Amino acid sequence: MDSPHGAAVTAGNLGLKGPRGWAFRGVTFSAGPGSLIAVEGPSGSGRTCLLLALTGRMRPSEGDAETGGLLLPRRAAAVRRIAALGPVPGVSELDPALTVAEHLRERALLQRRYDGSVRALLRPRRERAASARSRIDAALDAAGLDTATLPKAERTSVRDLERLEALRLSVALALIGRPALIAVDDADLKLSDTERAEAWELLRSLADGGTTVLAVCGGPAPADAVTVRTGAAPTAAPADSTDGTDGTDAAEPADPTESDDEGTADALAATGRS
Repeated sequence: MDSPHGAAVTAGNLGLKGPRGWAFRGVTFSAGPGSLIAVEGPSGSGRTCLLLALTGRMRPSEGDAETGGLLLPRRAAAVRRIAALGPVPGVSELDPALTVAEHLRERALLQRRYDGSVRALLRPRRERAASARSRIDAALDAAGLDTATLPKAERTSVRDLERLEALRLSVALALIGRPALIAVDDADLKLSDTERAEAWELLRSLADGGTTVLAVCGGPAPADAVTVRTGAAPTAAPADSTDGTDGTDAAEPADPTESDDEGTADALAATGRS
């Protein structure tokens, strides 16, 4: 059984093959609820495909995987309900034309509609607004983002944010839904050494709070993370193993999992990415 907040993640000889060959293959690891899971590997080694597969957004071609005790790909729709995407280029991105405040209001509204039971919809508007505000404040606090420190947050466009600020905003938006797992692509991309340390500190704090974190990175992962390495050749999970990737380009994603839940088709946008 998972904790009320985190989702255990396991994979056994997991692989995903597309028209150009294997994106990744032979991935095996196990991580308990509230773990910090780091997916390492060079660009083109199938890192993003693995992230999407473990969050129910791409269909693996072979092997076994479970997220939150839900078997993939059979229970992919259920996995998507408990696993939120932070920044994933081409799939889940911030809109550079929107302001920070607009992003937060939009996500709170979407989440309210997603959660909208009859009982919730019958609650007074003021009570619903207070609940949404509480969720936003909790998410911002967990992501270490204080909109009061951003100049004119109501009018600050995402395009004007620093890379680390944008990462924190993406994480905050994902946390509004109170997921059991949050997935972050390119967690350390275009960050200085100091900013990279801050990013990992943020992700570690989420894991310490009980939320499982699945993060793709290009550089070395923290020593306390469950490390998974991707590549076209079979790979394993131990943090001290030698990177066995062969540097080949990632295969195109397999067909998305069929389900009545929204979002699966968006995985096609990741075609050709790592």
